Amino acid sequence: MLLQGLKILDFSILLPGPYASMMLADLGADVLRVESPTRLDLIRQFPPMDNGQSAAHSYLNRSKRSIALDLKQQESVEIVKRLVKKYDIIMEQFRPGVMDRLGVGYEALKKINPRIIYCSITGYGQTGPYKNRPGHDNNYLSLSGVADNMRRNGEKPIASGIQIADVAGGSLHAVIAILAAVYHREKTGEGQWIDISMTDAAFALNAIYGSGALACGVEIEPEKMLLNGGTFYDYYETKDGRYFSVGSLEPPFRKALCEGIGRPDLIHLAMSERPEDLQVFKRELQQTFIQKTFEEWRDIFQDAQACVEPVLSFSEATEHPQLKAREMVVEVSKKDGTTQKQLACPIKYSAGKARYKHIGSLLGEHTEEVLKELGYSKEEILELKAKGIFG
Repeated sequence: MLLQGLKILDFSILLPGPYASMMLADLGADVLRVESPTRLDLIRQFPPMDNGQSAAHSYLNRSKRSIALDLKQQESVEIVKRLVKKYDIIMEQFRPGVMDRLGVGYEALKKINPRIIYCSITGYGQTGPYKNRPGHDNNYLSLSGVADNMRRNGEKPIASGIQIADVAGGSLHAVIAILAAVYHREKTGEGQWIDISMTDAAFALNAIYGSGALACGVEIEPEKMLLNGGTFYDYYETKDGRYFSVGSLEPPFRKALCEGIGRPDLIHLAMSERPEDLQVFKRELQQTFIQKTFEEWRDIFQDAQACVEPVLSFSEATEHPQLKAREMVVEVSKKDGTTQKQLACPIKYSAGKARYKHIGSLLGEHTEEVLKELGYSKEEILELKAKGIFG
């Protein structure tokens, strides 16, 4: 496995941190979740449930072990300090200062293991006036300018079905940062503290129009730009209330689009760069798409090279031949010997495939196992249990 040998202690909850550590686990990293026995990770209760266990939790925490520790008790802190000698990458998602107050912040653990890589994922980062402010995905998208760019003119922003700031912002940037820090450590022996702000990362996602706004002073306006509905690059309703996406930006695709809808007379408008011509073309597209059903348009564009695709439901997407060919749905083992269907790791390597050990573990399922690996005796474990260290 590509990341075999990386050992990660994951203190994070909900989505951003667990998604990041899941990706690392898929690629071979050894991930141990450190969970509170008294403050339940809410994703464990997120519906729907599969035999009493959250499907979302089972997915986000696959291949990871779980140890339950009450970090407000000193014995738990001592266990973490012993773990850090073996697990030299930390992920945490608390507000700034919380891990320090618990005695397991970066400076404290760095004294035990100078090579430690410590990744903190927060809404607003470790600095700035908002560092202690609570927030969620839509808050980060709002402050970063993304939400305003994702709305129709005169309408409210959309509630995106996926968590863009959490995953594209927090999770993926954390994975990149951790792997870059590992590479740096291999060359220098030096560990470091990584500060990931989901708002920073969402702000950086304004790649196309943010660059123009900063360099040229061009304000990003809803439904006015090339890629946010300001031209024919958009979604179009069919006769039966379904939708198709039209990309068709390059001239050959514009021509194929016009031919596909049976309107070669529109090619001159499609090729124009004049905003007024493109708006006329867009209205013609809308009037044309509404005349046929979803299935009729799907048959028409099935083999067309036009960058026109049907808007699928998730269940339809799982059955799409492209996603099936890419094996994007996998069967992951459950404790009872059966399997659960889950989203696959999207990263493909020539050197090997992602590996899925099991679905997400029960809270504290591996506590005793991990303590024995650290050298704790049966008697010591019983004593810790009596003190309520594990809840």
